[in-house]
Amino acid sequence: MTTTAEHTTVAPADSTADLAADSTADAPLRVAVIIGSNREGRFGPVIADWFLSRVRAHADFEVDLVDVAEAELPTSFRQTPDAESALATITPKLAAADAFVVLTPEFNHSFPASLKNLVDWHYGEWQAKPVAFVSYGGMSGGLRAVEQLRQVFAELHAVTVRDTVSFHNAGAHFDDSGRHRDPAQADAAAKTMLDQLHWWARALRDAKAVHPYGA
Repeated sequence: MTTTAEHTTVAPADSTADLAADSTADAPLRVAVIIGSNREGRFGPVIADWFLSRVRAHADFEVDLVDVAEAELPTSFRQTPDAESALATITPKLAAADAFVVLTPEFNHSFPASLKNLVDWHYGEWQAKPVAFVSYGGMSGGLRAVEQLRQVFAELHAVTVRDTVSFHNAGAHFDDSGRHRDPAQADAAAKTMLDQLHWWARALRDAKAVHPYGA
């Protein structure tokens, strides 16, 4: 008589990483849209209103707005009561975000000092998250500002999205009520960019749930 041994396979208990991945897999992606200019008479809010309507219509995104004009961050990097008050409003939005969209004009072939100040007050909030860009300006459409911002965010361990939305001679594209005069091309560019941002945000969030990022 031949006796066959029975083997019992015990499934391993769910690891902490597995449970974390399961808990975040279906959660909406939080996107922080950052208006980067604080100049008087700025055009940024017009473009922001147009863009926010597009990102809110995109499936699986929840939006937070961060406006540097309302941030009032000091330019000296000291933890004063004024700085702590400003950071208490801004930092939680950046920390909670799975992705960012930076809306920037171009000043003197670069991006605004107010935007750099906001970026420099933070570090870990940017790490291992995707950043997309909406830019505006004259003939360049703000693209020189975007190329410099890519270098800044690379230093902060962020991933910048390849495609952008840019407005050349931005004021001519919108009427007096802030409506885009001929939105088809801009809408298509926004969809392409947001689709890429969605992919990176989902991929990086899932990856960090399994294996936290350590810079």
